Amino acid sequence: MELLGNGIFWTAMAANLLAQTLKLFIYYRLEGRFQWERFLETGGMPSSHSATVSALAVSVGLEEGFDSALFAVAAVFALVVMYDATGIRRAAGLHAQLLNQLVQEIRRLQELGPTPAPLKELLGHTYLEVFVGALLGLLVALGVHYLFPAA
Repeated sequence: MELLGNGIFWTAMAANLLAQTLKLFIYYRLEGRFQWERFLETGGMPSSHSATVSALAVSVGLEEGFDSALFAVAAVFALVVMYDATGIRRAAGLHAQLLNQLVQEIRRLQELGPTPAPLKELLGHTYLEVFVGALLGLLVALGVHYLFPAA
């Protein structure tokens, strides 16, 4: 299978895996316990979406040239993903947080039965989380490119 030999694909996947793994240790440091579910969740520091798409774009640029049409596609794709992470997905997470607080307050006031399952609040990213994710992706792409040059 050609995908198994695609270095650009595996570089992007490595950046994603590294970002998700770093989340485990960052949140362990902040909260004093491992939260294994964080490994599969979106949101948080660093942005694995940003790490993945920036590693993809930089790898394409290093392999195909930063003046290539393929790099332009990858770079625009990366910018859209990172913009979305700080915009729409971040706003949706803030809305979920507010709605969860509202449900709790209504339940307290009316003493309703069981509370509905809370909405997922950690959906998007702050600008810092996206920046760190993008920087991580850049470093992974450069590291792979220079440590494991194509034959």
